[in-house]
Amino acid sequence: MARLFGTDGVRGIANSDLSVSLATKLGMAAAYVLTEHNNADEKPNVLIGKDTRISGDMLESALSAGLCAMGANVISVGVVPTPAVAYLTQKYNCSAGVMISASHNPYEYNGIKIFKSDGYKLDDSIEDEIEEIIKSDSYVSVLKEAEKIGTCSVNDNAVSDYIEHIVSCAPVRLDGMKIALDCANGSASVCAEQIFTQLGAEVCVNFSEPNGVNINDGCGSTHLERLSEIVKCGNFDAGIAFDGDADRMLAVDENGEVIDGDRIIAICAEHMKNSGKLKKNTAVVTVMSNMGFYKFCSEKKINCEKTAVGDRYVLEKMLKCGYNIGGEQSGHIIFLDYATTGDGELSAVMLLSALKESNKKLSEAAEVMSVYPQVLINVRVTPEGKQKYINNEYIISAVQKAELELMGDGRVLVRVSGTEPLVRVMLEGKDINKITELGNMIADVVRERLN
Repeated sequence: MARLFGTDGVRGIANSDLSVSLATKLGMAAAYVLTEHNNADEKPNVLIGKDTRISGDMLESALSAGLCAMGANVISVGVVPTPAVAYLTQKYNCSAGVMISASHNPYEYNGIKIFKSDGYKLDDSIEDEIEEIIKSDSYVSVLKEAEKIGTCSVNDNAVSDYIEHIVSCAPVRLDGMKIALDCANGSASVCAEQIFTQLGAEVCVNFSEPNGVNINDGCGSTHLERLSEIVKCGNFDAGIAFDGDADRMLAVDENGEVIDGDRIIAICAEHMKNSGKLKKNTAVVTVMSNMGFYKFCSEKKINCEKTAVGDRYVLEKMLKCGYNIGGEQSGHIIFLDYATTGDGELSAVMLLSALKESNKKLSEAAEVMSVYPQVLINVRVTPEGKQKYINNEYIISAVQKAELELMGDGRVLVRVSGTEPLVRVMLEGKDINKITELGNMIADVVRERLN
């Protein structure tokens, strides 16, 4: 059995890799482990949220069955963003929170990620413990007797409670700003319009009619082309695009140009520094961040900490060292003063507030950081190929060859995706033609050797 937990929970094709049986077992094992860690004498309460995928109801029912079988009470909050689950788990004093989502992936995928009672994602050690219990079926011997089985209930205030929280975090109102929103036909559909309207912005909402199968379909933070056209044609101050579960966002400036996570972090970090709010004068990013971000930090005398790819590693560094902003180029941005995980709506509020307070257009603010040309090639590989990647001498040789040709005037990063059957080949440098050629060379080797 391959490892269940990736960098962002358990994920796979719904009703295939991520089956009803697996979801039920995951609920059972999670209830057992979390009860042990919380030393709970009473029934633990577990909050469950989901995005708009058609498989969400099915997986929620299976998870709930497993949790109840082990004596946990389930509180369903329906369709909400992932960061809402993290926040509400704390607010409602639950033992754990579960989000059913596959983030930016197509509708046929789904996933399960678990938050602790404090709103933070599970530690690797707890995930390992849950996984071992599933593999050994050891929860079967401790199934609860009839009078101790858990129950299910619904909380209808979850969305409004989350909206109230995000609005309360805004440093300023957004009156006079005209914003286009792309809700990805996902979780942002239930709350984004209300958040920005309550803050005073004029809002145009797009891709906010989920039908179970259109989440991320040609829209959202991974498909910004249509939002870019909407912004250019509609005289908007900015466009904001969320992914399927709204834990990340990317922006489009008033000219329709994409502003990625690196530049959003740069804009916000500089604004926080100027406002005296940047803790320890440090921003945290991953090794995938653009070389231009490191140059920005050097020019602005901001310390830059780098981590492995994955918002969980960014958060780990922030918690360990006391930093309060960090994130990824993809738009996972953590404002630790206000949230325990990446939050797309919160990130958008902070970005737009920085523009409002500095009286700058988004295009002007984004000039704080120059972007080096970057090529990213996603190579689909077999599950076995993902396991074999790390020691493949042909891939190692191809990477070394590319690094030699760049001769310090660029960089190469090849890594296995933690959430998809992909190997990601990223090259960065001043010459777009050269890095494209070298990127394709490495991708061809990966494709040949891992399939």
